[in-house]
Amino acid sequence: MKVSVDQDRCQGHTLCAMIAPKVFQLSEIDGHSSPVAEEVPAGEEEAAQEAVRSCPERAISVTRTT
Repeated sequence: MKVSVDQDRCQGHTLCAMIAPKVFQLSEIDGHSSPVAEEVPAGEEEAAQEAVRSCPERAISVTRTT
């Protein structure tokens, strides 16, 4: 799976960092969660999907890779 974040729509919620910590990291400066990996690590697929569902701006998307 590959994760993408629409930076124009993202309002900096930290929830995605709490749900999928191997995919997102929490900035100490402004509380903004930003993607740290385009590829979702093994075992994190379900957490990444939950981050997508929880994003109020619908700024996160994941796509299946082969």
